Order: sequence, then C-alpha cells, then structure tokens
Amino acid sequence: MKKEKKLKVVHIVSEVAPFSKTGGLGDVSRSLPKALKRLGHDVFLITPLYGKVIDKKRWGLKLIFSDVNLRLNSKESIKVNYWQGYLMEDLPVYFIENVSYFSKSRKIYGSSHENARFLIFNVAALKLLSLLKKPVDIIHCHDWQSGLVPYYLKTDFRYSKTLKKAKTVFTIHNLIFQFGHNWWEVPLEHKDYGRSRLPHLSDKRIEYINFAKRAILSADIINTVSEQYRQEIMTKKFGQDLHRILKNRSRKLYGIINGIDYNTYNPEKDESLHKVYSYETVGHKTANKRYLQNKIGLPEDKKIPILCTTSRVTFQKGFNLILKIMEPLLKMDLQLVFMGDGNKEYIQPIKKLQRKFPKKIVWLPFDQEMETLLYAASDLFLLPSNHEPCGINQLIAMRYGCIPVVREIGGLYDTVDNFNPAEKKGNGFTFSTEDSYMFYAAIIRALENYKHTRTWQNLVVRVMRQSNSWEIPAKKYVELYRAAVTKK
Repeated sequence: MKKEKKLKVVHIVSEVAPFSKTGGLGDVSRSLPKALKRLGHDVFLITPLYGKVIDKKRWGLKLIFSDVNLRLNSKESIKVNYWQGYLMEDLPVYFIENVSYFSKSRKIYGSSHENARFLIFNVAALKLLSLLKKPVDIIHCHDWQSGLVPYYLKTDFRYSKTLKKAKTVFTIHNLIFQFGHNWWEVPLEHKDYGRSRLPHLSDKRIEYINFAKRAILSADIINTVSEQYRQEIMTKKFGQDLHRILKNRSRKLYGIINGIDYNTYNPEKDESLHKVYSYETVGHKTANKRYLQNKIGLPEDKKIPILCTTSRVTFQKGFNLILKIMEPLLKMDLQLVFMGDGNKEYIQPIKKLQRKFPKKIVWLPFDQEMETLLYAASDLFLLPSNHEPCGINQLIAMRYGCIPVVREIGGLYDTVDNFNPAEKKGNGFTFSTEDSYMFYAAIIRALENYKHTRTWQNLVVRVMRQSNSWEIPAKKYVELYRAAVTKK
C-alpha cells in the first residue's frame, strides 16, 4: 500500500490557548494542531502577540525577525517583529508583534480599528511564510480574523514562489462574526460585496470590509464546526446574510464537529478538582460537590442537584430563556451556579435573584482554573442556545459526568441525544424550539431522572465513557486537506 504524503499545515488564528483565549476558538487552535501533529504531519501556527496578555518570559519566546518592513499597499507600510514559542515539542507557534496594533489593551478584541489590526495580521502572516521559506500544502484560516488570507493569495500574493502551491481552508467557527464590527449595522451603501480592492488603513472604509465574505469567495475549501450548522448557515434564518454565497458554494462547504483535548480535560488527573475520579469511581463527584458548595457559600448537601452554566452570558447562549424560567426553578429543591462574563442585561437580574435566594443561586465571573471543578461538582449543564455552531462546553461537561440540557441546534444537535430511560439510550436532555416552556420541561425531565439513583449513575458512567476527543475530527481534517491539495 502506498504511504500517504505527510502534509505541511499552518494554522493562522487570532488566539491560541494557553497563550491567549477568549472562548472556544482558543481551545480548538490549541487542540487540533496537536492532534494533527500526533498523526505525523508537519504543523505550526501563526498568531498575534498581544503584549499585555502574553508574557514573553513566561513562555520562553525568542525573537527571530525584527523590524521587518511590511508593505500593505502602494502607499502604506508598517514594521513588525516575529517571535517563536512552542505549543508542544516540535510544534512551533510564531507570534506577530506590533505594539501600536496588538499591545495597547488587555483585551484581545474590541478596538475601534479592528479591521485594520487584523488586515495587518493577515499580511504579516503571509510575509512570515516567505521569510521562513517554508512552502506549505495547507493554510488553515480560522474565523474572520484570518479571512483576508485566501483573498490575498488570489491577489497581492499570487506570484509568491513560497506560496504558489498552497491551498486554503477557511473554518467558520461562528458566522455571526464576519469582521471587526456588527455586520447588520453597516449601512447598505457601505456594504462590502467582496470583489473590490482593499482601502488603505487611513481610509475609514477599511472598517466595512467583510473578511468572512472574502474568505468564502476565495478559499479552496470552506468548513464549519458541525454538520448541522453547515446545513443551517445555508438558510436565511441562520446564514447571517451570507446564506446565498454559501449555498452557491455548497459543494466546497463541509461540516466537521469539534473535539476536546482529553489530556487537558481529564477528571482522573485534573489538579483543579478537590478529588479526581473516573467513570469507575464516579461516586467521587459528590466530594467535589460538597467542596464547591462550601467554597461558594451554598448549603452542603450531596443529594441536592446542582445546575450550572459556564458559557458567555449572552443572548446567543440562550440566557433570555434561562431568565424566563428562573422563578419556577428556584421554587424547587436545587442549586444554580452561573459562571461567565457577558451582557449586564442578563447578569444583573441573576445577581438580583442571588440576593433574594442566597442559598440557591450564585453567579461567578469566569475563572478558567475553576471551570472544570464546576463540571465535576454539578449534575446538569444548561445550554439552551439561540444558535450554536458547535459548542465545546457540553463536551467538556460530559467528560466530567455533568449531563447537558440543550436545544437541538447546530453542534448541540450533533453531540447530544435525548435520553430515553426505557431504552437506556441518549446522553442528555434536549428540546427543539426556542421556547422557555420546552426548555423548562427538558429540565424537569432531567430532574425526574436524577431522582432514580441507579438510572442516573448509569447515565453518568455512559456519558463519561463516550469519546469526544480530537482523534476522529483530526483525521477528517486530514481528508479535507487532501481534498484541497488535489483540487484543481
């Protein structure tokens, strides 16, 4: 049998855990390259160096190119530095440094000139590939922040000797984010149709350029992070005004569900837990429950069910539905723990209820080190999302034996099956439409099953034993890369 060629893959991405992270993208960009490396491929990453977030000394970063002149267009240029670190042995991460654009704030995103920042990042990433003289087979671009790379390869960089054979894969992690501002707030006369030349940085029109649209129009392969979300984004309801061009490119549009890193998320070795455990010692979850209850000021009771959330507190994550059912939920014998940052319109009512029911509800700001303890201590994880491209929180929760209650949408539909106690099938509790009554009913079903100790323990064990690692998704990405390489 002919041995398949080892692929050379570069990931261009705006955040990479543990160096920088605001959400699931940082986790994916850490775990997928590692999984690809373990499969024997040549992999590296390129990401911005956020000066007030990433500590060069802590991560042992080394300066490899300094004061590189980056020509952005016929009139504008800028200087950048390049640093090198490692995600794991023989898996380099290259950091692009420009103090003015990436080191002024402790926040990774949210500046008024977001498009200008990431245009510079895209050009700098392509320039680095030329400096390294590393021809690659695949340039994997993640979300809008690297969306101009496929466009540049068809325009300004089309004559590059280093990049002439490179194929681009553009992954849509969340289509609602298309460039540095809300796409729906752009006046019609400023709408980017994706074909015009890019304005100069000094031109205000730069902030209207739609990076995601240009990536979809130019990339060799497009994919998103679940099969269900692939179907959804080709409809008007979920397509975020790009459904037509996605439907026209459906033959090059794929869906691959995300995984999680089973080394990072491992209840048998997790130092954040009060007591480690596996599916064989799942009874130790109660020790974590009592420890959490004591830690955050809730009454200690191993029998009382804890319901938790760990996602951003936003409309997308379904907090409009959560608030609608809080009063009836709080009349029941349970505890609610919300951990996450986000919109004040949802956090303030939760805090108000916490003052009213201090022994039943707690809100905590997001704490990465405490996240897995919350899964280990809790019985149910709530994620009634308005839309959800993939979601990895429910996968992490299941890894720790915390049963998800989710809406049947996007990646939640692909990863959570409704539990049937008679047939002993399913791994969570689901509901179909954006309706608070249906969400409440799903929680009630879960709580009724929780009362049956043996049934519940068998469900927890089965959920912990299922595989949601990156091993299978990584192999699917390799197939996708090979399809791109052979694509004419």
